[in-house]
Amino acid sequence: MHNTFLEYVLDDLEKKQLPIASCTFVLPSKRSGTFLKRHISERLERTIFCPPILSIQDFIGNISGLQQAASVDLLLTLFEVYKDSGIKQHDDFSAFIKWGQTLLMDFNDIDGYLIPAKDILNYLSAIKELNHWSLKKEKTEIIENYLQLWGNLERMYLTFTSTLLEQKRGYQGLVQRVAVEKLNKNHVAPAENPIVFVGFNALNNAEATIIQHYLEHGNTYIYWDIDNYFLNDPLHDAGLFIRSYQQEWPYYIHQAKIVPQNSFLNPKQIQITGVPKSISQTKFVGQLLQQIAQEKGVDFQNTAVVLADETLLDPMLKAVPAEIDHVNITMGLPLDKTVLHSFFLSFLELNIGVSERGWFYKHVLEFLANPYLLTISSNENVDFAPLLTEDIKEGNWLYVTEGILSKYTEAQESLTVIFPSEKVNAKEWIQNCLELIQQLKDIFQSQQNALELEYLYRFYSLFNQLDQYLDGVEFMSELKSIKNLFKQLSSMETLDFIGEPLSGLQIMGMLESRNLDFETIIITSVNEGILPSGKSNNSFIPFDVKRDYGLPTYKEKDAIYTYHFYRLLQRAKNVHIIYNTEPDVLEGGEKSRLISQLLTDENLKPYISHNIVSPMVKIDSKPPMELIKKGALLKDIKSFAQNGFSPTSLTNYIKNPIDFYTRNILKINDLEEVEENIAANTFGTIVHDSLEELYTPLIGNFLTKDSVLALKPKVPLVVEEHFRKNLTGVDIKKGKYLLVYNVIVKYLTNFIDLELEEVKKYQIKLLALEQKYVEELNIPSLDFPVTLKGTLDRVDEVDGTLRIIDYKTGKVEPKNVKVTDWVDLITDYDKSKAFQLLCYAYLYAKKHPVHQMKAGIYSFKNLSKGLFSFTEEKNDMINRQTLSSFESYLYRLIHEICSVEIPLTEKTD
Repeated sequence: MHNTFLEYVLDDLEKKQLPIASCTFVLPSKRSGTFLKRHISERLERTIFCPPILSIQDFIGNISGLQQAASVDLLLTLFEVYKDSGIKQHDDFSAFIKWGQTLLMDFNDIDGYLIPAKDILNYLSAIKELNHWSLKKEKTEIIENYLQLWGNLERMYLTFTSTLLEQKRGYQGLVQRVAVEKLNKNHVAPAENPIVFVGFNALNNAEATIIQHYLEHGNTYIYWDIDNYFLNDPLHDAGLFIRSYQQEWPYYIHQAKIVPQNSFLNPKQIQITGVPKSISQTKFVGQLLQQIAQEKGVDFQNTAVVLADETLLDPMLKAVPAEIDHVNITMGLPLDKTVLHSFFLSFLELNIGVSERGWFYKHVLEFLANPYLLTISSNENVDFAPLLTEDIKEGNWLYVTEGILSKYTEAQESLTVIFPSEKVNAKEWIQNCLELIQQLKDIFQSQQNALELEYLYRFYSLFNQLDQYLDGVEFMSELKSIKNLFKQLSSMETLDFIGEPLSGLQIMGMLESRNLDFETIIITSVNEGILPSGKSNNSFIPFDVKRDYGLPTYKEKDAIYTYHFYRLLQRAKNVHIIYNTEPDVLEGGEKSRLISQLLTDENLKPYISHNIVSPMVKIDSKPPMELIKKGALLKDIKSFAQNGFSPTSLTNYIKNPIDFYTRNILKINDLEEVEENIAANTFGTIVHDSLEELYTPLIGNFLTKDSVLALKPKVPLVVEEHFRKNLTGVDIKKGKYLLVYNVIVKYLTNFIDLELEEVKKYQIKLLALEQKYVEELNIPSLDFPVTLKGTLDRVDEVDGTLRIIDYKTGKVEPKNVKVTDWVDLITDYDKSKAFQLLCYAYLYAKKHPVHQMKAGIYSFKNLSKGLFSFTEEKNDMINRQTLSSFESYLYRLIHEICSVEIPLTEKTD
């Protein structure tokens, strides 16, 4: 019984009496080469030089004599070729990079599968010509450009490849095509140095041609890691490729047979577990590892966690239990998945979004909230980030200008880099980023934070790389064009974790697991769309064209992942397959078909169990919050009562005593935010202030048609003035504010129109506007003074009857001002408008001996309904009896608020 495939290969070579030290091994990846070296060293009885162990890419690169170029270099070269290809109107670099990568992948496939580029690219052009969406004979300019690009593809391909070949560079497919063209009788394994191909599965035509060439010319061996369970099943995807080689390669038709493995059906434990959400999967794996660690005799060298979704690496590392002291990570963390990437991206957005008006507040606030910026800020002489954030919110600055920044003189060193006085180009932005990296480096060095320094170093290299690219090209001075390149580079570059490759728990991606075998395997995110990754359309070549030309489609891609998945299961003894039961729409679908396949396999039934787990959720019913009035709280309530209850503070208490506590006692108001959309209270303030200014000259007079009409032309200017007072730095000439401004002007014009109608019918005398009243109350049950205060929006007389008016910009319904049961007034928040009107009437009556009056609300949202008058049992007059009843309920309410015996109790309904 062989433990691993690599050991089986070495055993078989010994059986064939081939000296292992003189073989050249070719493997799918460098990673498996490290394990092969270990297995070879364990068999040695004497010291030898390590035999050559190559990845297939290096092996083919040696034949071709070409160097593989970096992806970004290829994109830049392809863009130059595209620009010079004679297309009348070409995209700029930032638009090109979005589709240039896809075109590069198509060229790569065409070359790797040895397809004549001329045939397929001209075929593609003809299809586009047929498919173009305009039925008119005359083609528009857009369509001309579109078709021109497709018509030029072949020329672009030829120029691109010849440019690369002159530089002795190439992309993977081109390197492979050139290697195939160079193959000759000299490319054979020498008698004393056999070549051994180990553990391949999906080969493109170029790789297959090269391997067959070596096999047919002797002294070359090939080992396939395929179980006969898949090889002999004509439908099983895991054997798709190797079955086709067995049937099609002349070497297998005439000379040899594939020798399959036979371990898949050996007894094993397969536990399939559904866990809700991605992060929970990592937590569940952490628990599993803890259980495994507690078992006796467990060797973590034989345990691997395979992350099908590689973005889970960071949470997975945090979930590894402390008992496991050795962890080897053999996958990189893409730089675009780090917080530092978001720091630079947000810095870029800040610089792109700058205009002659300044830096847009949203970009500034986002950048100021980034942890790395906070680190820089807290190390300056003045910690500017929180101060500037507060200033922006309090001053309602939509744009941050140099004037605002000039007050932080002690932090100018950082601020001049973050907010440069002139608009920066791409190279200057990179210099500023390097400057920020230097500041962070000094901080993290003093903290001896190795991981953060490693992140910084990777971005330092990336920016220097970007800087070099910019030297070579003139088309990227714009910041927008560097954005896509920066994102592209960050997604391709990874932060590689360096560990002891052969010891401890192995954490790896799916492709890193090739050729490796472990006793205990934990695979996460086994969901459709992740494993296998499903249909992704990152190609310009339609599915049927790919099929006709023998190019791989998503079906072949699925088969590759199916093979890797089953290969991991082949020799394992304990397998844990974990999937997400609640996948997000964007990150994959239901549990993978691979799981369904396992569950329906009769031969595996004895070994499989399937469970769904979910975190333990305890929902304790929280008792309503109760605050006993004593000590500081009691003192605060007393001083609040002395200072004066306003109608709003009392209705806050009616709504929820805890609201009264937080808003009125603790003075915790809603968070200050920059008002990009106008807030309701600011809207109300502008309406109130504008009405006060308009009507003030009319106080003490009877309103006439002429005096009210004369207010109309003044409305726009008055509203504009109050806009400026309440919202500094906003432009009411455009955007959302223009709309709000027009709404307020319309409200006030409608109000004046309503007033004109009233003046025709009644004699109206304006007595007071925005008048403040304060009244000391004598509440027998309380031994300290209590005050009631309020501001009356308007007091007038209509045909001799006194009227108290409150303006509301929110919605008001008639039921809000009607009272049938007095208890509702101090217990039901729905009646808060009636309560406020009575407060105003009560305050007024205390100062002026009035026998009866009316009180009502004008709601600007429904002015057409006229005045909503306070009514009690269908009577809209407020007399002394009404006020006396109100006083007893008001006293009851204030007694409840101030009484030591009654705690502040949360209302939970």
